[in-house]
Order: sequence, then C-alpha cells, then structure tokens
Amino acid sequence: MKLAVCQEKSAAGDVTGALELLRRRALAAAEAGASLAIFPEMFLTGYNIGDAVFKLAEPVDGPSAGKAADIARTAGVALLYGYPERDGDTVYNSALLVGRDGAPLANYRKTHLYGSEEKRLFAPGDSLMLAELDGLKIGFLICYDVEFPEAVRALALAGAELIAVPTALIRPFDIVARTLVPARAFENQVYVAYAGMCGSEAGLGYCGLSCIVGPDGQDLARAGTGPDLLLADIDLSAISRSRKENPYFIDRNPELYAAPVKPLSSLSGK
Repeated sequence: MKLAVCQEKSAAGDVTGALELLRRRALAAAEAGASLAIFPEMFLTGYNIGDAVFKLAEPVDGPSAGKAADIARTAGVALLYGYPERDGDTVYNSALLVGRDGAPLANYRKTHLYGSEEKRLFAPGDSLMLAELDGLKIGFLICYDVEFPEAVRALALAGAELIAVPTALIRPFDIVARTLVPARAFENQVYVAYAGMCGSEAGLGYCGLSCIVGPDGQDLARAGTGPDLLLADIDLSAISRSRKENPYFIDRNPELYAAPVKPLSSLSGK
C-alpha cells in the first residue's frame, strides 16, 4: 500500500475551506498512487479555536462527513481526518476513517487529553481501536496519545501494522516528532504515520515535522515546517524482518510488569 500524509495549516474555523483542501489533497494523493491519505488533528475546523468548537462540532454522520465521503469516492482514496465530534451534549476530539467507497470504517476518540483547555472542551475517549483497509491493520491515536508507550504497545500487540496519528504538535515540542515517534515505531516494529499541522493559529505555533516512519525506526518521509504531501510504501515484510532482528515481543516478560514492585531495600537488609 502507498500511504500519503498531508501536512497542512489550520483551517481556523473555515470548514468549507478545509473541505476544499481535503478534496485537492485527496486528488493529489490518488494521482500519486496512494490508497490512504492522513490529515491532521482537528483538520476540519482548526485546533486552537476555543469555544467555537461547540458550534462547529458535528455528529460522526454529520454534513461534513457526507462531503468527505463524496470526496473519497470521487478521488478513489481512503481518508483519515481529525474533527470535533458531537455526541449529544458531549464533544470529542475525533478522527474518522472513510473508505475509498465513502463508507465510514472507524471513528476514534482521543483518549489522552492534553492540558487544561482540551480537558475543558472535550471528553476523553474510552477505548483504543483497530480497523482493516486493503488487508492492512491500522491502529489509531491522536497527537498526545502517541506519547504514552502503553497505548502504542497495546495496539501493536492487538495486531496493528500501521499506527495512524493525526496531530497538531505545538512548539517547542519538536522532540516528539523527531525522537519519540521514531522510537515508538522501532520499539513496536510497526509503521507510524504522524500527520501534523504547520504554521500558526491564534498564538500557537505548530511544529510541522510530519513523518512516515518504518518498523526499523527510520524515516521513510519527513516534512519540514510548511505544507507538504508525504508519500511512502507500506511493506509488511519489513515488519517481519524487524521483529526477527529485534525480538522485543518474544522477549517480553508481561508477568514481571504486572507484578508489584518490591519496596526500597538495602543489601544489608536494614
């Protein structure tokens, strides 16, 4: 499978403009041979929009989802994009996967909310999830989620071959994109696609630095600080090779990790 990662500037509340950009990038990704195009966290509305999120949030089957489905069908490419999801009176920071036929395949709600503002605006999701696209098992995380190694490991142990991460990484946390994301790929022998925002929005500066990282922890494609379209091939045999070279899953000791840690003691026994 060929994968596209779309690094973009924030929509800053312009949903119509975001959908037009989604259309153009989807067509470009399809023309390049991609089967899946991944967009940033909160792509449809912008990330740093404060209380406007309550007005712009839509149900998983809302009008914007319908337009995104039309785009996927027209372009012939699957799409994963971030948006604010309304479920009754509750709003989630979510990402929706739409198949190339426009059918919704998965809707993931961010489980680890970052900072007081996210906690004020959103409710956390309560589960991790996998979906399958063209035989590829995809696990989903959003931004801050990937900074918790347990989340990535849980998805990898459940069979994920690609971890897709829409993000809006803010400055000065470049280390997450440059160091932590490749480490997550390496320690779990999975592909990680990290699709971020760039530029600035309402006082927040975004890092950019979107990337597609292989199961050996090496970059297959990496963006700078401006808008970009990254492309890389997903080769499942690379996962098998990485797991033979670094047998972390075989050498794990789950019983040890679940056991209580012994209290502090000294060699003398005092």
